[in-house]
Amino acid sequence: MTAPLPLRAPCPPGACTCDRERLLETPGTDLRILLLTRQEEKRLLDRLENLASLDDLRHMQRRLYDNLGVRLEIAPGFNEVRTMRGIAIEIDELPGMCRKTRQSIPAAIRRGLEKNPQIAYHLLNAHDLLHDA
Repeated sequence: MTAPLPLRAPCPPGACTCDRERLLETPGTDLRILLLTRQEEKRLLDRLENLASLDDLRHMQRRLYDNLGVRLEIAPGFNEVRTMRGIAIEIDELPGMCRKTRQSIPAAIRRGLEKNPQIAYHLLNAHDLLHDA
């Protein structure tokens, strides 16, 4: 018999809007997001901060969706992209996802893009923003 997978510990009352308890009580819901424990979240954020290429970033997007059900969209913003803050990183609203996690994933990706700006250039080029440069 296999041991059940560890679920994320509950957030302090009133500190988060993740609706963890409601998610656990509802039968047939997708509980994959609760498999992202605090330790696993730290590993994920470290991995996102140390991206090697645009393909690596796309791979992480696929893995986040396949393993946790998290849809992550990364594209240039509507205005000029002068800094990494100009790149729009959006996470779809997902029941069970902690508020802090929703904020820390885009921050980790931005730190990774700042460490390796070539990834941002390739991202912009993939959206035809640097086709004349």
